[in-house]
Amino acid sequence: MPGDAGGATSGAAGEAERPEARLERAVRAAEQALIEFEIAVETFRVEVENFSRLHHQKLGPMYTRLDELDALIAEARAARTGDPEDVLKAQSARALVMPMPGVDELFGDWMDADGLSPEAAAMLTDRQVQPPRRVRPSDEARKLYRELARKAHPDLARDETERQRREEFITRVNAAYGRGDEALLRELSEEWAAGPAPAATELSESEELYARLEWLARRKELLTVVARDLEDSAIGAMLRMAPDDPDRLLEEIAEQLLAQVAEREAELAALVQ
Repeated sequence: MPGDAGGATSGAAGEAERPEARLERAVRAAEQALIEFEIAVETFRVEVENFSRLHHQKLGPMYTRLDELDALIAEARAARTGDPEDVLKAQSARALVMPMPGVDELFGDWMDADGLSPEAAAMLTDRQVQPPRRVRPSDEARKLYRELARKAHPDLARDETERQRREEFITRVNAAYGRGDEALLRELSEEWAAGPAPAATELSESEELYARLEWLARRKELLTVVARDLEDSAIGAMLRMAPDDPDRLLEEIAEQLLAQVAEREAELAALVQ
């Protein structure tokens, strides 16, 4: 009937969604996507930094020893041949060498002020050896970090005061995560839960929502560059080779370096005999 048709039309018009509501949903989705991306980038950054630190600590002396052996080999070859080209190569190799590591540097994890470290003594006496320090934060620390980042991320702020509060809090969260401090991350989680709830806001105007989308897009572009630099770095490439077991990767690299040291030492011995 005409009356029914008019009522249906009126109801449909009343239920029509405002364009700003659709735009706001797009902004919220973009915010959540950016937060997840930032979490992934920050997680990988911490992994790269920790792996780089441990890589230098464990393998740096071996690389230095290889450089020293290369210089000694080049010098021995130059002394034997007298070839100006060999002499130049020897000088170049020597220029690249850092001071020769001592026993305490090569075996820092085996020696302490009293001689053998507890770990080395345990191995010699067949006692249980302490596991190596993790290269990355634990799974529980990763879980706590992700939860806190989703809840307290500065991109969710709606005014400058709230953004500043969130930025200061997330700085503390990032520091705790970088150290793999599960206990502190739990405390921070409790602190955030007990803190003031974000103030309710009215629906943003279309211009503000569009500006927000543009800012989110620029932020994602910046993070993409950061992520690419991390992935393209030497440590990042190495870490991607064994994302689930970087400790084992260090062991494999150490074995390869030890084999190269043995080869260089044999080559040097043959030249100086």
